[in-house]
Amino acid sequence: SRLLAALLSLTALVNALATAPPRSPLWPEGVPGTPLDPTPEYIQDERIYSVQVPTLTVLAPPEGAANGTAVIICPGGGYGRLAVDVEGNPTARWLNSHGATCFILKYRLKEFGHPAPLRDVLRAVRLVRSRAAEFGVDPQRIGVFGGSAGGHLAATAGTLYDHADGRTGHDLDAVSARPDFLILQYPVIQLDGPHAHRGSRTNLIGKTPPPELVALLSPDQQVTANTPPTFLVHTAEDKAVPLENSLAFFTALRRAGVPAELHLYEKGPHGFGMRQGHGPTSDWPQRCAEWMRSHGWIKSASLRPAAAARSH
Repeated sequence: SRLLAALLSLTALVNALATAPPRSPLWPEGVPGTPLDPTPEYIQDERIYSVQVPTLTVLAPPEGAANGTAVIICPGGGYGRLAVDVEGNPTARWLNSHGATCFILKYRLKEFGHPAPLRDVLRAVRLVRSRAAEFGVDPQRIGVFGGSAGGHLAATAGTLYDHADGRTGHDLDAVSARPDFLILQYPVIQLDGPHAHRGSRTNLIGKTPPPELVALLSPDQQVTANTPPTFLVHTAEDKAVPLENSLAFFTALRRAGVPAELHLYEKGPHGFGMRQGHGPTSDWPQRCAEWMRSHGWIKSASLRPAAAARSH
């Protein structure tokens, strides 16, 4: 019976590995800046801590449904952990239902600090763009989605895509890292002032960062006319990251003449994700789909957002 149980466990493991979504290392040539004595990566309460080997996990739409749009998803977690199962997969499956191919980014955190997360997200854009034919996506239709601190990382990708801090000297640096669009859900934007998320700031740049680094990593201060079109969603009930963060980024985008759409809702806590039960707030995926459709990044909806969210 023990032998049979062992065989069944082995079979289950093999089947799980066979059906697991494909995962690609971001830095096959070696992760830059790895410490000599790294802290082991671990998972607790469905959160990933102490990321040491950044990866991209590919979640493809149903066969025959892909429309060429790619979305790189940056989960939240205050740069201290990654809430992959809470924010990453439901969001990816919803985007899959609209034909987008998703890439969940496992990026480095406080153990590395800046510029590691920025390098990871820009390498992700460059990797997807350079391998667009392999992934079946259009190299000119690559977006970045982020929630909370993942929204901050997405916003820095959209503002610092050409910055020297995002390069490592690899040949891929020659590939454009500019996203074609951004989707930001309750994003951390300001790293200073009364509305800053102190935890994200400390984890990313320490307790006493130089003012110029704070300004560089405050995306609202780095917006230009070349910042990608952006969709933002936030709520008045958000106590962790006040909606003034989204307002600041939207205002900067508007000032620079960048196409942008902002949805502010009354109800819903920080981290509502794709969950139902928050009144009109839970309909934000429909508004986002309409925005994406208006730009030609998706076509007709094949699944209602609520159905996609409930399936997980």
